[in-house]
Amino acid sequence: MAAAAGPGPGGGGRRGARRGAANILAQLRHGQLSGRGLTRGAQITEALLKERDKQAKWNGIPLLLQKLYENSHPNSDFSQCQSILKEISPLLSMEAMAFVTEDRKAAQESTFPNTYTFDLFGGVDLLVEILMRPTLITQKKKQKISDDLIKDCLSILYNTCICTEGVTKRLAERNDFVLFLFTLMTNKKTFLQTATLIEDILGVKKEMIQLEDIPNLASLVSSFDQQQLANFCRILAVTISELDTGSDDKHTLLAKNAQQKKNLGPSRAEVNQATLLNIPGFVERLCKLATRKVSETTGTSNFLQELEEWYTWLDNALVLDALMRVANEEAEQSSTESSDESGLANTSTRTQLPQSMKIMHEIMYKLEVLYVLCVLLMGRQRNQVHKMIAEFKLIPGLNNLFDKLIWRKHSASALVLHGHNQNCDCSPDITLKIQFLRLLQSFSDHHENKYLLLNSQELNELSAISLKANIPEVDAVVNTDRSLVCDGKRGLLTRLLQVMKKEPAESSFRFWQARAVESFLRGATSYADQMFLLKRGLLEHILYCIVDSECKSRDVLQSYFDLLGELMKFNIDAFKRFNKYINTDEKFQIFLNQINSSLVDSNMLVRCITLSLDRFENQSDIKVAEVLSECRLLSYMSQMSMRMSFLFRLINIIHVQTLTQENVSCLNTSLVILMLARRKDKLPFYLHTLQEMEYMEKYPGFILNNFHSLLRFWQQHYLNKDKDSTCLENSSCISFTYWKETVSILLSPDRTSPCAIVSYIDEAYMDIDRDFTEE
Repeated sequence: MAAAAGPGPGGGGRRGARRGAANILAQLRHGQLSGRGLTRGAQITEALLKERDKQAKWNGIPLLLQKLYENSHPNSDFSQCQSILKEISPLLSMEAMAFVTEDRKAAQESTFPNTYTFDLFGGVDLLVEILMRPTLITQKKKQKISDDLIKDCLSILYNTCICTEGVTKRLAERNDFVLFLFTLMTNKKTFLQTATLIEDILGVKKEMIQLEDIPNLASLVSSFDQQQLANFCRILAVTISELDTGSDDKHTLLAKNAQQKKNLGPSRAEVNQATLLNIPGFVERLCKLATRKVSETTGTSNFLQELEEWYTWLDNALVLDALMRVANEEAEQSSTESSDESGLANTSTRTQLPQSMKIMHEIMYKLEVLYVLCVLLMGRQRNQVHKMIAEFKLIPGLNNLFDKLIWRKHSASALVLHGHNQNCDCSPDITLKIQFLRLLQSFSDHHENKYLLLNSQELNELSAISLKANIPEVDAVVNTDRSLVCDGKRGLLTRLLQVMKKEPAESSFRFWQARAVESFLRGATSYADQMFLLKRGLLEHILYCIVDSECKSRDVLQSYFDLLGELMKFNIDAFKRFNKYINTDEKFQIFLNQINSSLVDSNMLVRCITLSLDRFENQSDIKVAEVLSECRLLSYMSQMSMRMSFLFRLINIIHVQTLTQENVSCLNTSLVILMLARRKDKLPFYLHTLQEMEYMEKYPGFILNNFHSLLRFWQQHYLNKDKDSTCLENSSCISFTYWKETVSILLSPDRTSPCAIVSYIDEAYMDIDRDFTEE
């Protein structure tokens, strides 16, 4: 009995066993890394494994793997394999469940010995071999593996992946296995397990897979039912998104330009997008999935069967947790309401799927589909995708779902996942809203199809606004196919405005809502579009948020300033409304404080005010003159000292090495101020004033040298990009030729030129020839 007493004077036998076990583990790990010596558990004798198993706490896994190895040789019928896997599976699934349900920190600190032992003794490689063997054998009579065996193999592989570091990466490096997994998706019985494992593997794969390499991709996709297609979209998301998309604004333009020079051809993500668009009916099916109503979804029994699989398939444990909690709450409510007929109530909750469960299920499907559509809308084939989703009536379909599904009222308990709160962005309900708003933003941005967001009466209203103002109708409004627009009392844009105005001050949706509405206004300025939104109180709502609620979120403030700029640009009625709302010096000061608190966030509004002031000053209309004299904002910007202050700060807060997609607008706003000065032959005065401001700050040359470098970068960045130049023209109503000429004049090396920057930098402080490369 002494040997069983544990560590201590009498425990030498156990310590010896542990040393022996540790020695075996060390040899195995060394063999797997070097490829020499002991590489898999099957090479160790059964007697030795039995001797070491109990003390090492291997729970019989090495012995079971040895049996599995012996029963899965090339000529075996795999008949014994499944019963062996049934013994292994619970040992691993318990650890996987602990990993998924524990707090993340606790999970990281835990150890998962069973999955580690399973992998160390060659279990992962053996299961891959078993799964792929039918494809590797050249005999006429192929081996057939049962669906249940495949499911068990996939389940165990997945559990090992989530618990043992490095397993997923190893599988991801085997391109043959990754592509093979896609072939398993043709079988409905193994689809869910396969999809979840593929998603996990692709998430860590260093190099994005090429969809065109998947055998018979088009027929595979056409074989999917709608539920499978929605789940497949989760996998597609990884294959069509650029790897750094999430932090796009944070990457410097220098780094991006350098990367673009290296990547001359389309990226893998772009090739994959094209592959998907070539699959017949693919986009049409996505549009149907995105717009189907909850009542059109498949029957209860199929979904309950899928839920059962989710229970064993731990990727969805959090989701299942939420779903089952909703089911229990509704069952309790139902039995309480029908206490006299409790038997009937209990029966119905067992056989019927609660409505809130159906809704959450549908929300999760739509999430995946909207993401894929959104990425395709932003890709190289944007116009092709636009044409398709207009034809397949995605927008009117989403409009019909807006109240009942997308922006529905819900109880606090129904949609909160385990370990999260109601306002957490992980909630499916919240993520669906954000994905929906991102789709609207991508759909409207610089595209004439944006008018599909309106219904016929709203389109007529746009025409009436143009007629009353005696200006021509926008061609895109006239050319909009009325059979493809929204139906019902309100279009999607109007519905969005309604919920936007009701959104609580601290809501995370405010940013996305403002972005979606702003994208509708982007492009060539349309007076009718602006008036349509002004009549619905949008300007007053934005000013309330900026001034009265004194919004503190930088992201939300930036989106409001950008939207306000597009809403007010060149529109005298908007400035009149602004002055009516901001009717005290105190309110105006709060507004200015918000603008000055971060010019990176507010510079687009500064640009809008500057451009509008310039246009109004050149008009002889009495109404315009009246607003010019009364409007606090226009009076403020008309002061030369204010414009110079903005110009000085805009140049000072950016440098070539720190330019990003987010802050490059500061450079363009400073250029707009100087182009308008050049039109009035005041460019030398502005440059001389900048020089004087430098001396006042006791740093001669520091602003003008920096501006010179920024303009050299501007030439490199913009002169090769048609899209950017079009955007600059549309947003400013200044021809791109004038932009280019102004930059060339400012960069002239002639120190006698009154419009050249170098004329205002003393030679002692000159620092303009420095190369800027990505550091």
